[in-house]
Amino acid sequence: MATFQYEALDASGKPTTGSVEAATSEDAIQEIRGQGLFPTSVTQDEAGKKSSRKSSAKKKKKKEKAKKSSGDKEKKKGINFSIPSIGGVKVKLLTQFTRQLSTLQDAGLPLLRSLQILEQQQKAGKLKSILGGVVEDVEAGSTLSDAFAKHPKGFDRLYCKMVAAGEVGGVLDIILQRLANFMEKAARLRARIKGAMIYPIVVIIIAVLIVTGIMYFVIPKFQAIFQDFDIELPGLTNFLINASSWVAGNQPGQTIPGWAVVFASPFVLYMVFKLLRKTQFGRAAFDWLVLKIPVVGELAEKTTVARFTRTLGTLVSAGVPILEAINITRDTCGNWVFERTLQKVHDSIREGEAFATPMREAKVVDPIVVNMIDVGEETGDLDVMLMKIADNYDEEVDVAVQSLLSLLEPMLIVVLGGIVGTIVLALFLPLVKMIQSVSEG
Repeated sequence: MATFQYEALDASGKPTTGSVEAATSEDAIQEIRGQGLFPTSVTQDEAGKKSSRKSSAKKKKKKEKAKKSSGDKEKKKGINFSIPSIGGVKVKLLTQFTRQLSTLQDAGLPLLRSLQILEQQQKAGKLKSILGGVVEDVEAGSTLSDAFAKHPKGFDRLYCKMVAAGEVGGVLDIILQRLANFMEKAARLRARIKGAMIYPIVVIIIAVLIVTGIMYFVIPKFQAIFQDFDIELPGLTNFLINASSWVAGNQPGQTIPGWAVVFASPFVLYMVFKLLRKTQFGRAAFDWLVLKIPVVGELAEKTTVARFTRTLGTLVSAGVPILEAINITRDTCGNWVFERTLQKVHDSIREGEAFATPMREAKVVDPIVVNMIDVGEETGDLDVMLMKIADNYDEEVDVAVQSLLSLLEPMLIVVLGGIVGTIVLALFLPLVKMIQSVSEG
């Protein structure tokens, strides 16, 4: 038995402290809840922590020894090792883990045992290594939210705050279920937008490759034919030949061939864009400009509204304090214009004013959104209203994506047709002159 110091809230919401004796932190939490308290922090005494750390260190050494011996055996057999992924955890894996943890908690399984089961069944990778650290922290007496917070690449601030709210309210299984639903819907929204952009991007890439190939391989052969006949070329043909020479790198004084510039330009523009986005002015200017572009701005606005209302609604329904929930939503909404608006909302609520007033003054969302938030605030169902707004805007995003595609497809056809027509016209004008000169001769 170990001694655990705790901080908790009583039924009236007043903070209280004390200590209990239990075998594990989960047993301590259950005992604290049995006293009618809601634990916010449960930590093991230093003596208990040292013994626990020693035992966990011994276990860790045994695991490493076993892994080393098994690794040596596998090397002898010539087995390839899987390298853990570098970077953040995939959303699909994190969503699956969250839903499974929710199911195990709902079934009444102790938290530590649930984490150990999920850690064991994970394939080698970033999430498995993160869960190993989480298991050790929880075993040493840390709360689940604190253990998650040590791994920001796997569990962001929104995730940790919702888990903390679930721990305080004793409804961790429900909160985890809501988190899984939230991540699934957010991922589905991103997938729809990315899927819609694949077609125009692929068309543009293929068109650039074909035009560059024509400039590099085809135009020079026509140029040689024109030179043999020694005829005066039209201005359009001269422009095309000069462009072909630039692509092939044959222009006087040219050091870099044009085809290299064409292929490197997207990467250079992307790097410049990333650098500008890191500056406050560049990010603000770009986000403001995107919202002003016809059709694209409407899609960006609806996507951002759907994201921030779903995030805020999920946090409020989980019991996260409204000011903290707005701060988290502000940091994750992804658009500077909306971030500034949410900061004004935060300041307004802190001063005792309404949520909807600064939203109405900013004029960054439709009036119906502001009115629904206002009604939700008056009736005490703000989280419900926010989720309804998010669901409605998810559907409107689908419509906006289809509208954008309907606009892009004919535009691409016209642009590509114009490029091909210009090339054909530039090549056939001299041919017509050649035929006329031959017939006259």
